[in-house]
Amino acid sequence: MRARILIRILQFPAALAIVAAITVVYHKAIPVNATTVALTFLLAILAVSTFWGMAVAVVMSAVSMVAWNYYFLPPTGTLTISDPENWVALFAFLAVAIISSKLSTQARQQAADALARRRDMEKLYTFSQGLLESRNVMELVNKIPTQIVNAFEVGAAALFLADKQKVYRSGPVVPQLDTESLKSILARDEPVIDEANSVCFLPVRMGVHPVGSLGISGSVLPRQTLEAIATLIAVAMEHARAVEQVGQTEAAREAEKLRTALLDAVTHALRTPLTSIKASVTNLISNPKLAPAQQQELLTIINEESDRLNRLVGEAAEMARLDAGEVELHVEPLPIENVITASLDRCHGSLGGREVRVQIAEGLPRARMDVARAQEVLVHLIENANQYSPPDQPITITAEASGDCVVTSVADRGSGIDDQERPLIFEKFYRGKDQRYSVEGTGMGLPIAKAIVEAHGGTISVTSQLGHGSVFSFTLPADRSRVSPVPVQL
Repeated sequence: MRARILIRILQFPAALAIVAAITVVYHKAIPVNATTVALTFLLAILAVSTFWGMAVAVVMSAVSMVAWNYYFLPPTGTLTISDPENWVALFAFLAVAIISSKLSTQARQQAADALARRRDMEKLYTFSQGLLESRNVMELVNKIPTQIVNAFEVGAAALFLADKQKVYRSGPVVPQLDTESLKSILARDEPVIDEANSVCFLPVRMGVHPVGSLGISGSVLPRQTLEAIATLIAVAMEHARAVEQVGQTEAAREAEKLRTALLDAVTHALRTPLTSIKASVTNLISNPKLAPAQQQELLTIINEESDRLNRLVGEAAEMARLDAGEVELHVEPLPIENVITASLDRCHGSLGGREVRVQIAEGLPRARMDVARAQEVLVHLIENANQYSPPDQPITITAEASGDCVVTSVADRGSGIDDQERPLIFEKFYRGKDQRYSVEGTGMGLPIAKAIVEAHGGTISVTSQLGHGSVFSFTLPADRSRVSPVPVQL
């Protein structure tokens, strides 16, 4: 502040020095007429008024008028003016100098105001962009003071919310921004600007209802900017609440959708084995004299349907554990052909006499995986291909390297998947609209496979063409330190 005052004081003698320099040059070195001198003085006054302001320019105008009269208007060397026209010229010079100085100063001030408004608009835009990134109210209210400090380059900011009776702060603790001061602003419901202490307060309203107050220290912002900040905060809080409500509504809708899908799965999947078990048991109880062969057949049905029921319940429990992140992976580098061989052994009974072709690329790196979980993924894909393919069509399993991954694919020659259904097949309990009643299942196999693959850091996808079949592919991270020596074809 002292430096600015000193600079301001020094501007006056500097302006007088400019007048003296012009006078000396035209009086001693370059003799010119009085009109040229007057125009030079006016140019110098305009320049001074542009950069140093009106006060310096007025003083310079008065001194220039005296110098012009004394040294350049006859009779020179005195302040007396012999020609009445020179009196007119002298006062016209003074009037032009002062008016032009005022206009120049006004233009300079207007330019400075426009620049300041532009900077304020840029800061408000940055501030609003930061607020709209928040997706919930708690994140927003914690971010607001920091956003104000960063966007408007102030020392500290504090936000008080009436409903929580809590203050959220950013920057150093300032005594002026205490809780009681913020509460008093909320009660007064009007801005308070203390330029002496560089502190300003303003209420935050939601419509006409005050919901809190804001305190800023370290810089006094314009009142319009403060009101814009308060409006943006209120809008951002309303936006965050709306986003939260939409999220809650969407979560409730998804939960209802999941419950409906689960009931549908229970109705169409779990009831079938229960019905078969119940019918077989009832038959055994009501007909104790059945032939041994018939009894054995009914017991076999009970055993198979019990295994099926156990598998369905196990898939549901597995899906729940994967969703909760409770499954621990034991990852190690292993050849993918080991997983393929073990998976085919597990699916041997369900595949029957179907032809299965296996093609593993030469020089394939080992994959980093939990072998049991990777086998579970491949079993789901093989059984899925087996269920949705005609019995006389082969299934092709391939493995190849792609970048830093090992890609394993299972291709069938079934009816294919419609483009509209393709994004939905990895959703829990979803089953194709044309197969949901003709093919057994709960719609949990592919979601389980997807969750396991993503837990490994891989991806799973499908490509399909109606009438020609589908190809399900999943990736596992490759271990480049070890490579399988030879290709395998079965």
